[in-house]
Amino acid sequence: VLYKENVGTGTPTPVTPEMERVKRNQEICSSVLYKENIGKATPTPVTPEMERVKRNQEIISSVLYKENMGKVTPTPVTPEMERVKRNQEIISSVLYKENVGQATPTPVTPEMERVKRNQEQISSVAYREGLGKATPSPVTPEMERVKRNQEQISSVLYKEHMAKGTPTPLTPEMERAKRNQENISSVLYSDSFRKQVQGKAAYVLDTPEMRRVRESQKHISTVKYHEDFEKSKGSFTPVVTDPITERVKKNMQDFSDISYRGIQRRVVEMERKRVDQDQENLTG
Repeated sequence: VLYKENVGTGTPTPVTPEMERVKRNQEICSSVLYKENIGKATPTPVTPEMERVKRNQEIISSVLYKENMGKVTPTPVTPEMERVKRNQEIISSVLYKENVGQATPTPVTPEMERVKRNQEQISSVAYREGLGKATPSPVTPEMERVKRNQEQISSVLYKEHMAKGTPTPLTPEMERAKRNQENISSVLYSDSFRKQVQGKAAYVLDTPEMRRVRESQKHISTVKYHEDFEKSKGSFTPVVTDPITERVKKNMQDFSDISYRGIQRRVVEMERKRVDQDQENLTG
C-alpha cells in the first residue's frame, strides 16, 4: 500500500516495434547467460530406492492435497445454467470457426501412403520391443471374491450418487412421435436391405470337403428317418369313439361299398332305361 502511495501518476508510452525488438533481445541474452552459468552435471542412475522415495512422495502429496481440500456446497444445475452453458458452447464453436484460416489441401500421394504404413509398422515394432516379460499369476478364489465385492461396492456407490429424477407422463403426442420414429427407422432399414442384400445371392465355393459333409448329412438323415420309422411301425394312436364319429364312419363305409360294388352305376343304368321306356310309351 505504501509503495503504491509513493508512486505518482505516470505517462503511458506506446509499445513501439523498437521496444519489442529490445525486449526480445533481452530475453535471448538472459537465456544464453543462464545456460552459460549452468555447469556440467554428473548423471546418476535411478536406483530402486530412488523409485521408492519418489512413489512415497507422490502418495504423501496426494494425501496432503486431499486433506487441504475444504468442504464445498453443491449447487443444483438450473435450466438457466443449462441455457448459459449451451450458449457458451455455441459462441465458442462460432469463434473457433471464425479464427480458422483457409488451408490448402494437399493430395495423398502413394509416397505419403508408403511412409505412413512404414511409420505404423515401426511404431508397432518399437512398442513390442519395449514390452518386458511378464509373469502370469493364476486367478485364485480369493481374487475372484475380491473382484465380486468390488463390483458390488461400485454398484452400491453408483446407486447412492444417483439423484432422484422427475417422472414425466407419457402423453399421446409422445406416443405418436415414438411410433413415427419407429416407422421411419423401419423404412430406412428396409430401403437399405433392399439396396444391399435383397436379390443378391451369397456365393459359396463347392469344395470337395463341403460335398463330403453334404453327403454325410444325407446319410445321417436317411438313417435317422428309418430308425424313427421302425420305432413307430406297428403302433397306433387310440381315438375316442363318439356317436358322431360312428355316423361319419358308417357313411364313409356306405360310400365305399357303393363305389366298390358298382351300385351307383347300376342305379344310373336303371334310371336311363326307365326314362327310355316312358318315352316309348308316350310315342307308341
